[in-house]
Amino acid sequence: QVQLVESGGGLVQAGESLRLSCAASGRTISSYATGWFRQAPGKEREFVAAISWRGSSTSYADSVKGRFTISTDIAKNTAYLQMNSLKPEDTARYYCAASRMSVVAGPIDYWGQGTQVTVSS
Repeated sequence: QVQLVESGGGLVQAGESLRLSCAASGRTISSYATGWFRQAPGKEREFVAAISWRGSSTSYADSVKGRFTISTDIAKNTAYLQMNSLKPEDTARYYCAASRMSVVAGPIDYWGQGTQVTVSS
């Protein structure tokens, strides 16, 4: 069993940055592929970024490529999402996810409770 707890969300202006954290407990995060999804009001949850369980490969949605960076710190058992040049359309609740197989292809085995990111124009 893995528990994922996100933090770092908040209200920022367009062009600013935020770093989201996803602290894992119960199992080492290096045993799982981890990633981030987001869901805006009235929209479906969408993939944002993923990193393989070895940290050797990353994937990004086209909408965030070049602006967001996913990483993991095995010693802290934590995954991060560095978000730069934020846009109002990045406003959503961001969820951390872990998968024994693939965050992109699924299935997702564990979800965090989410953290809200709001970007004002």
